[in-house]
Amino acid sequence: MNIKDLLAKEVMILDLQAADKRSAIDEMVEQLKNKGKITDVETFKAGILAREEQTTTGLGDGIAMPHAKNAAVKEATILFAKSKNGVNYEALDGLPVHLFFMIAAPENANDTHLQALAELSQFLMREGFIEQLKNVQTEDEVLALFSREKNEAEPAQVIQGAKNIVAVTACTTGIAHTYMAEEALKKKASELGINIKVETNGASGVGNRLTAQDIQQADAVIIAADKAVEMNRFDGKPLINRPVAMGIRNAEELIQSSFTSPIYHASETTQSEVVDGEGIGKQIYKHLMSGVSTMLPFVIGGGIAIALAFLIDQMLGVPKDSLSSLGSYHEIAAYFKNIGGGAFGFMLPVLAGFIANSIAEKPGMVAGFVAGGMASSGLAFGKLDPDKMIPSGFLGALVGGFLAGLVVLLLKKIFAGLPKALEGIKSILIYPLLAVLLTGFLMLFINIPMASINTALNNFLSSLSGTSAVLLGLLVGGMMAIDMGGPINKAAYVFGTGTLAATVATGGSEVMASVMAGGMVPPLAVFIATLLFKNKFSKEERNSGLTNIVMGLSFITEGAIPFAANDPLRAIPSFMVGSAISGGLVGLFGIKLMAPHGGIFVIALTSSPVLYLLFIFIGAMISGVLFGVLKRGKN
Repeated sequence: MNIKDLLAKEVMILDLQAADKRSAIDEMVEQLKNKGKITDVETFKAGILAREEQTTTGLGDGIAMPHAKNAAVKEATILFAKSKNGVNYEALDGLPVHLFFMIAAPENANDTHLQALAELSQFLMREGFIEQLKNVQTEDEVLALFSREKNEAEPAQVIQGAKNIVAVTACTTGIAHTYMAEEALKKKASELGINIKVETNGASGVGNRLTAQDIQQADAVIIAADKAVEMNRFDGKPLINRPVAMGIRNAEELIQSSFTSPIYHASETTQSEVVDGEGIGKQIYKHLMSGVSTMLPFVIGGGIAIALAFLIDQMLGVPKDSLSSLGSYHEIAAYFKNIGGGAFGFMLPVLAGFIANSIAEKPGMVAGFVAGGMASSGLAFGKLDPDKMIPSGFLGALVGGFLAGLVVLLLKKIFAGLPKALEGIKSILIYPLLAVLLTGFLMLFINIPMASINTALNNFLSSLSGTSAVLLGLLVGGMMAIDMGGPINKAAYVFGTGTLAATVATGGSEVMASVMAGGMVPPLAVFIATLLFKNKFSKEERNSGLTNIVMGLSFITEGAIPFAANDPLRAIPSFMVGSAISGGLVGLFGIKLMAPHGGIFVIALTSSPVLYLLFIFIGAMISGVLFGVLKRGKN
């Protein structure tokens, strides 16, 4: 499939009217819906906006490539749009965008659309092509231009005696930026008389994979990536590691700097250490979120399955003298509980394992899983008897994950001087064996204080009532609305999920209930504000307000981000007040929740569904009214 197969003539917009980013997205999405290319505007638009939150798809030079792959797309399509006056699209170079390629890919699509996208990226990097696109007057001219350019394209020629570079490009979604950076590097290398081979780590997998011979012959290595790539193969080569956007905008700088970059030593350095300008706080947060994001599916799947076991037993009835068997009294409930327990049991090992993996790559994962397993079991010095073991829980696994990663980094430094002939044995024998033993031995000591802290914390949470529960609910509820998906929001959510392990067997966690209530308020408040104060919001904002009903009820706090970004001084405080009040009311009445996510879809898993919904509504009304009153009217 080539680019012409996806450039649908009937959806092209040759006179885009929008002046700002959100309006441009709305106009293009509506066109796709009107022409029958997507089934649901809001679902597809949510995918587009989620991608924009990661990194702008305004690539510079007047080009933007918004894209999404989800269930709302009926067939792979690329919408071409042209704006005469330009759109303020928050592009990488800060300049207006005139040419748009909105890529819509079905959820079950194969990689044909990605191949076409790679081809599109190459066209846009060719000399004079963008200007030709700006001057097209009809849809047929657009198609003809791509046909002509395709026929004129010639493969790159190897320059004898020139320097050689190998590069890897990758972005978080593996679509536009990956291939734009590839073409930018190839184009600039050709201009400089340098041979280059670029490996793309795209959504369809690795393309143009670098061979051992390619790397051996290379004089330098360029990594232009926003996600982890395979690094050990570049051992001993000058290597520069930068974000993928620099591969697009600063290709010449990367190429010139690569030859004088420090030598990369795989035995001593991990990828996180190579990236320049990354502070220790940012690194810790990145490693923590690597573990948490991988852990969450286990917590959500396992936690909800266990919660359903309790719900089934409650519906079927359990005799008073058998309440200790609640959740496993009936056979069907026992199946749910055992399945959920199997998934839930991976929570701590996965958390610790992937924290360590983020720090020290694969050698760290083994030691991290061991640390998480020991945190879960409570194994410690003097506590070999299973009845005496006290699990150190979430805190123990968290500390154990960082400990395991640091142990492996230390081992890499210690064994950096081993002969090259023993390089292979380090990763399959020395690192796993010594890392497991050292981490496990240290965890025997660490589990004791961590278990004490974990027990004290759980006892404290269990004893909360009245004012204390209200204050904690106010705090975590308010935190969910401060940055809506950012570090503070994530800290509250991680704390809430961490309390589930010790409370899911006793009806759930009040903290988790406060967290979810607080997180549901901002999107619902947006809807209420746009409903009650219509004159202060544009038509697009009011339409977005309707979308926020679904997001709020689904516990997707990020739905309120566009409103908070446009008016942070009024929106964020308004959201925080309502979220804090909802969280505080949940704490005051001791409402518990047994699931870490799901919003209204897991409302039956709360200890008081009606009150819980009422408190969320109260918080949303307060925030919505505050936001509406404080917001200035349209100009």
